[in-house]
Amino acid sequence: MVSTPVTKLTFEEYLAYDDGSGFHYELVDGRLQLMNPPTIQHFLIVAFLDTAFIAEIQRLSLPWLTFRETGTRTGKNKSRLTDLSVVTQEQARELLNASAVFESPPLLIVEVVSPDSINRDYRYKRSEYAAVEVPEYWIVDPLKEKISVLWLEEGFYEETVFAGDQQIVSRTFPEIAIAVDRIFTAGNLS
Repeated sequence: MVSTPVTKLTFEEYLAYDDGSGFHYELVDGRLQLMNPPTIQHFLIVAFLDTAFIAEIQRLSLPWLTFRETGTRTGKNKSRLTDLSVVTQEQARELLNASAVFESPPLLIVEVVSPDSINRDYRYKRSEYAAVEVPEYWIVDPLKEKISVLWLEEGFYEETVFAGDQQIVSRTFPEIAIAVDRIFTAGNLS
């Protein structure tokens, strides 16, 4: 078992932190939280959505990019790792030669729920992403085979849940046509 350092870090120290282990950490109130490696299902779901988002960005000639496993600063000494983010090219340009932790809110964040991330994805990240004004947040839950799409309204998220063959409705990608079951099928190699 790997133990994470107990030393408190500032956000700036976190950006430069490297313990040489190759592990990924989130910064929560100045403390490092070790992130478990994702499952293959998790990777497949993220890859499917990434491909769909990239196709939509290219189809509409939008000045946006997608990134996997980048950070988003959510507080003074807080930074969360996202499974998938959609950002503007300008946001990416600002970090071209720096740690990939966005200090301005991505346009959309996707998190895929795993057994050890239920509270983190549904509760903590939800409130932190709302606080930094991420306009759209998807919680993809293969455990319950549902996708919650949250839109920021007056500082709080309004949630719509999609399941089965329902088409996901997105404000960031209003014309995207993805059924929930297709996303989970991609995660099962079916």
